Amino acid sequence: MSAAGNEFTITEMGAGLIHYEVRDAIGVITLNDPPANTYSYEMMQQIDACILKARMDESVQVVVITGAGEKFFCAGANIAMLSEVTSEFKYYFCLHANETLNRLEQTPKLVIAAINGHCVGGGLEVAMAADLRVARRNAGKMGLPEVSLGVLPGTGGTQRLSRMVGKSKAIELMATGQLFDFEKGEALGLVNQIFDANDGADFMEQVTDYARQFTTPNKASRAVGRIKRAVQTGVEIPFESALALERELQQQLFQSEDAKEGLDAYVNKRKAEFKAK
Repeated sequence: MSAAGNEFTITEMGAGLIHYEVRDAIGVITLNDPPANTYSYEMMQQIDACILKARMDESVQVVVITGAGEKFFCAGANIAMLSEVTSEFKYYFCLHANETLNRLEQTPKLVIAAINGHCVGGGLEVAMAADLRVARRNAGKMGLPEVSLGVLPGTGGTQRLSRMVGKSKAIELMATGQLFDFEKGEALGLVNQIFDANDGADFMEQVTDYARQFTTPNKASRAVGRIKRAVQTGVEIPFESALALERELQQQLFQSEDAKEGLDAYVNKRKAEFKAK
């Protein structure tokens, strides 16, 4: 890895297929293989490494994942790579991709997918593993068209989409393989907000401003992260177990300095100044 201040690029695996930097408590992971930013096994290894880097870095409170350039967030797996490898390799490749996106989903820090362009196939599967999705208006389409290749969305797509939009609608979207604009994505609940932006740089500036609202000193980022964990894990386990998880996470927060600050600020009618501690 090469480092310069708070910014570094992973170069050990695949020569910079991912760019990672920290901007004001926001860890930004950029898929860096334009124009389509398709992911290979090498890129997925680098994504995995960046997720762990952001998870363990105490200065990072929110994670943003986006694509390089202005045409694609991500077009999914690299089809040329898949056409050259064995069926066994494909299986392990999908397994690792699932493990990587699960790690992203379970990291107790808010993850925002900044959809700067087309977000299709495995690209949408990456975005659905984030907690929130924001998109640049008129920048592209989204959808899961894997059926046109004779396969299914195999990086969590069938499961995450059905949990987000319901079984019947998910089956329809995947069986038809239709692509749709971000406005329809917003109506379906796949996109949280759409930003009007002049270009990619303007979009990322708006995304950074959006992400900053979840960081200190204005927001208790540890509480935000535990809310994320309570929901992401809780919805997948029995209700009583989910309540037990909620209690444990709440107890962790009660022991934090930020909880003491929040309660004291409320009692004394002042604005809380959180420190992520």
